[in-house]
Amino acid sequence: MIKVNNISKSYESTKALNDVSLHVKKGELFGLIGPDGAGKSTLFRILTTLLIPDEGKASLMDLDTVDDYKEIRHRVGYMPGKFSLYMDLTVQENLEFFAKVFNTSIESNYDMIHDIYIMLEPFKDRKAGDLSGGMKQKLALCCALIHKPEILLLDEPTFGVDPVSRKEFWDNLKKLQKKDGITTIVSTPYMDEASLCDEVALIQDGEILAIDTPGNISKGFKHKLFELKTNNNYKSLMLIRTLEETNSAFMFGNSIHLTLKDEGKINKVEDILNKDGFEVSIEVIEANIEDSFMELMVK
Repeated sequence: MIKVNNISKSYESTKALNDVSLHVKKGELFGLIGPDGAGKSTLFRILTTLLIPDEGKASLMDLDTVDDYKEIRHRVGYMPGKFSLYMDLTVQENLEFFAKVFNTSIESNYDMIHDIYIMLEPFKDRKAGDLSGGMKQKLALCCALIHKPEILLLDEPTFGVDPVSRKEFWDNLKKLQKKDGITTIVSTPYMDEASLCDEVALIQDGEILAIDTPGNISKGFKHKLFELKTNNNYKSLMLIRTLEETNSAFMFGNSIHLTLKDEGKINKVEDILNKDGFEVSIEVIEANIEDSFMELMVK
């Protein structure tokens, strides 16, 4: 359904994408996971025909993003990272405008947006600029769906949105996938959202680090993972990173995730921390996709 083959793109001396390849199957919910500046938005702009790659090719529904850009624009729904609807138009007016752009109507495609629009309907006469972040997100998704696209491209749609609205948004994506079989690519910096995708690509500095199911990526973590909690995690982390026994050490919430070059040296690490006056608790835990991402980054 979506094929990206050896795509590279630079902005002057900055390499935004470097030999990126990925394939997304029909009906799949695919996640592009990575931090700000990883190249996610550049790839989305190429897929939506807004940018031309320096090297490589991309196609959607067997249509080339350069040669067939007009056809692609009619068959794809795009939600950019920044809210880009008309602030001085109401919810209803924005929907009507985008429906007319695609030569259709709200009524013709109401079944596509119904589950989302019912949450917006009480505010249909409110200007878009006066909506909350979660409601703006829902309106943007409705406008991206109003012409019944075959592919949905969502660039960091939940960035800066509250946790409840994030959950509602992903519930809506799952419903769309199940009900309409729509193929969706979502980019996000939030690792917890990766587990909601059928397949994910981890991207950093314009390069793909791994592509697989979230479960398989987590299972690919190659070290025993220790979780440490101390009475001063930041100072403990700084000390741990100076030890020759340390392979990697990162702060995760209120704990430290640690891997060692020799897993049998964990007692030595604990002794060093104790001698420095830290109160330490240690347990072995299962790695998640964020641990795998951090491990791939430091290779």
